[in-house]
Amino acid sequence: MTWNDHLSQTEYGFIAIFLLLYAFYFLRIFRLARQLGTNAWAIIPKFFLRTAYLTFLLIALLGPSFGEAEKELVAEGKDIYLAVDLSKSMDATDISPTRLEKVKFGLNRLVQALPGNRFGLLVFSTEAYVHSPLTTDGRALETFIQSLETRLVPESGTNLCSAIQLALQKQLKDMVAPNQSKVIVVMTDGENFGDCDPALLSRLRTYGIPLFVVGVGTENGSLIQTSKGPLRDEEGQPVRSRLNREYLRKLAQDAHGSYLELTSTSSDLTPLISAISGLENRLIDQRKLSVTANKYYYFLVIALVLIAADLLITVRTFKL
Repeated sequence: MTWNDHLSQTEYGFIAIFLLLYAFYFLRIFRLARQLGTNAWAIIPKFFLRTAYLTFLLIALLGPSFGEAEKELVAEGKDIYLAVDLSKSMDATDISPTRLEKVKFGLNRLVQALPGNRFGLLVFSTEAYVHSPLTTDGRALETFIQSLETRLVPESGTNLCSAIQLALQKQLKDMVAPNQSKVIVVMTDGENFGDCDPALLSRLRTYGIPLFVVGVGTENGSLIQTSKGPLRDEEGQPVRSRLNREYLRKLAQDAHGSYLELTSTSSDLTPLISAISGLENRLIDQRKLSVTANKYYYFLVIALVLIAADLLITVRTFKL
């Protein structure tokens, strides 16, 4: 027999006080019986009855378990890396309130709609960085998502290829598998400086890692507001940021991936959620655990029966 709980020093103290008071009660009964010239042996059965149900109550309190059952826990899902563009153009307001705020809202919906999967968060501008490693902790991931700001990264350019390269590197690093289903989601306005190496997209296809590209913004675009007014280029002209839809579509097509958009009129990520959900789940984690079952109720029922017997059975304490 094993125990789920243990008595503390406080509980041992209360038990000791109870036993001392009960012993005093018995001594007093026998002393009175001696003074009356009789005996009080009739209360002995009550003593054993009460001792028995007190013992059973204590056993129930400790949570007894009979043996251990070993169970195998298997977690299945997908490893999903979310790469978010944090270049200055993501502060554009052609999508209310800003492109980045729209992305953060969409990411939270995506994570909530796909429980049981592991999510990692990458951020990028000219270079890409890991903001959160793969985790199943939705609350922690939500905190990381809410902390996203364009000032988190030092550069202001956009290099989609660095984000895809880092995401692929992280996905292949823990390659225990063909037993893990891996996904990369990139959210950007597509203002990219250069095409990706065809070898990079070829590796995505070779390893069967689907790339989902989410375009954020509108073709009309908007100015990028800063604390000093509209962002200006080297010639002093206001910078207007626009969604580079054609580039993003071609990128997704070359990687045999999928393309969709977040715009001011369309913020539905249901197609993305459905596409990821439709991918085959693979093994994420597998372990064996020893499980014990608390059988306190057996002893509690016996104690209650003995208490009922104690209440129903009466004895004559003194025989005069």
